Amino acid sequence: MPLALLALAVGAFGIGTTEFVMMGLLPDVADDLNISIPSAGHLVSAYALGVVIGAPLLAAVTARMSRRTVLIGLMGLFVVGNALSALAPDNGWLLAARFLSGLPHGAFFGVGAVVATNMVAPERKARSVSLMFLGLTVANVLGVPVATLMGQNLGWRATFLGVSAIGLAAIAALAFLIPHDREHTTAQGLRGELAALRSLPVWLSLGTTVAGFGALFAAYSYITPMLTDAAGYAGASVTLLLALFGVGATAGNLLGGRLADHSLRGTLFGGLTALVAVLALFPLLMRTELTAAVAVILLGMAAFATGSPLQLMVMEKASAAPSLASSANQAAFNLANAGGAWIGGLALAAGFGVTSPALAGVALAVLGLAVASLAYAVDRRRAPVAGRERIVASHVPQEAEAVHH
Repeated sequence: MPLALLALAVGAFGIGTTEFVMMGLLPDVADDLNISIPSAGHLVSAYALGVVIGAPLLAAVTARMSRRTVLIGLMGLFVVGNALSALAPDNGWLLAARFLSGLPHGAFFGVGAVVATNMVAPERKARSVSLMFLGLTVANVLGVPVATLMGQNLGWRATFLGVSAIGLAAIAALAFLIPHDREHTTAQGLRGELAALRSLPVWLSLGTTVAGFGALFAAYSYITPMLTDAAGYAGASVTLLLALFGVGATAGNLLGGRLADHSLRGTLFGGLTALVAVLALFPLLMRTELTAAVAVILLGMAAFATGSPLQLMVMEKASAAPSLASSANQAAFNLANAGGAWIGGLALAAGFGVTSPALAGVALAVLGLAVASLAYAVDRRRAPVAGRERIVASHVPQEAEAVHH
């Protein structure tokens, strides 16, 4: 694997840290800015909104530019957003800065996935994507806990200054390790990029991402009350258990990337099926501390085993605009975050029990399997048509040449 993937992983590490660290800093931010914790929670939503808006938009408007230049520019915007977060004088400014920080998130992963797959042989594409995503999963193991401790001891502003420093390191790595590439002269601009998404297989792939990762976030958003109220853990132990989730996510990400290079769709179906099984067992696994810890690890493994296959599948279905499609998949991931948390909250509010969000996740994972199955059926139906078109196209020049002679 090329060393340039390390540069992408460093950028992913910084992005993953700033995305998830706000959850641990909400009380500190609320106290410092004299706002309520629910109001501080809007800072999480502001970042996610930036991802959803920025992912397809920035990928589309930069389609004609060198991908190396785009990646460096996106990371520069990331540094500015986090630096402004550290300097924000009030909640309004911090909301705007968090929105700005989220804008480059999806486009960086989208363009980065295209760059990663272009640097390796076809049989290693999924693994290259998983190595870039490795920075995101490792952020949950190391970046978020360390950044949270930094914020609690040095102030939350120090955390965002530290994340800005990670962004500067990523810019240096991108500049030195990513090979120079030419501008994409075949790009058709914003309208052409968007036109490439007018495809049912693309939208079915994006729908699988929303449902599949929605299943994860339906349960994971409420993992703390499950661990404390159901499994009996003390609140101080939750941080360590969340790090175990990151370990499972890292292992699942690497395993999914390796398996997807052998069978893309098989890995996707296997990961979603495993996710259904793990979530269905959550009410049982959350009865003891040991089995609850195992459940947290398995949840991370099952969910993130589908990350690389989904990213690669979306790119293949929109081959005319892989950067835009890949970025749109990141937007779909954040929609899954918001939607899954909302659906899990509905189950909890309805009084179905502290582990009920996991069962809501089962329903979403089954929906993901159904959408993936529909996508498979559509591909099988279209394959013979595409094959006939290739045969006709291959014979037309020969017939025309015969007529000419």
